[in-house]
Amino acid sequence: MTEVQRDLPVRGGRSVHPEDLHITLVFLGDLHAQRRACAEEVADLMYAAPFSLSLDRVGCFPRARVLWCGASQRPQSLLDLLHALNGGLLGCGFRPERRPFEPHVTLAREARPLPARDLEHAITWPVSEFALVIARPGERPRYRVERRWPLIP
Repeated sequence: MTEVQRDLPVRGGRSVHPEDLHITLVFLGDLHAQRRACAEEVADLMYAAPFSLSLDRVGCFPRARVLWCGASQRPQSLLDLLHALNGGLLGCGFRPERRPFEPHVTLAREARPLPARDLEHAITWPVSEFALVIARPGERPRYRVERRWPLIP
C-alpha cells in the first residue's frame, strides 16, 4: 500500500502513516464506556469467514480532500460482516451510515482532487480479523487498536 502512496502524483496534503492504513467498517465516533461495552458485546457475537479484498482503484473524495485506494468488488463475507455489525449496533444506539459502503484505505488527507483510475496492479489485502480502533488526534501513528476479533473459516 505504501508503494501506491509513493507513486501517486504530488497532490499536496499529508500521507497517512503506514501503521494507520485501515478500512473502516463502521464509524462509531466518540465512545463512552457503556456504548463501547455494548459495541464489544456485539462484536463478540460476529461470525464471518476470512476473505481477500482486491484494492484496484485510486481516487479522491473531493469534499473531504482525501486520496484513497479502494475495491470495486465487495466480497460477500465482507458485506455479511458489515450487515451483521450494523444490525447488532442498532441495539447500542448506533445508526448505520446512509451512504453506500465503499471499502477504501485513506492514503492522504488535505489533498487536491485526483481523478479516479484503475491501478495497473491490484493489491490483494487478506482480511482475517476486524478490530476496534481508537483515534488519537495529534499523535502519529494516529490510531490505536484496542481489541481484535478473528474471522473464522
